Amino acid sequence: MTLAPPPAQTPDTEFSSQQLRQALAHFATGVTVVTACGADGQRAGLTVNSFNSVSLEPPLVLWSLGRSSSSMAVFAAASHQVIHVLGADQQALGERFAGPRERRWLDLAHGWSRGGAPLLDGCAAVFECQAVSQHDAGDHVVFIAEVTRCTSGGPRAPLLYHASRFHTGLSASP
Repeated sequence: MTLAPPPAQTPDTEFSSQQLRQALAHFATGVTVVTACGADGQRAGLTVNSFNSVSLEPPLVLWSLGRSSSSMAVFAAASHQVIHVLGADQQALGERFAGPRERRWLDLAHGWSRGGAPLLDGCAAVFECQAVSQHDAGDHVVFIAEVTRCTSGGPRAPLLYHASRFHTGLSASP
């Protein structure tokens, strides 16, 4: 005898956005800085913890951005972007790109990716990407990108985000 699953029910949301945010804060994530350049040469960069791999064949990654972000127009139009994975020693860089937009690039030396996006030095890993698609998802847009080049250094402690704070206490394993 097999049992049938119960009939689907309409979800009954019994929590606030603040409660959801508090619950999600218990999930530790890595920290990245995503950069791009607009057609007018305007550089955009921001700290992102919603980065994830999607596929190895083809090499796809994703990240998401709130619709209300002041950088949305640049990222939505950019053909290329660079995702920089930060090490524990790069908390200041994560804070810089999470802070006021007008200070993010102030006195910050950087190079350029093959696709024309700002390339930051010294990161734990770097993914140079070409934009593939964008998907509306509630109050965010999910960006899917194909990795065209990637680099990484040796073992390095990660910069983490947990409980709405940066954490640097993990050590890298050889």
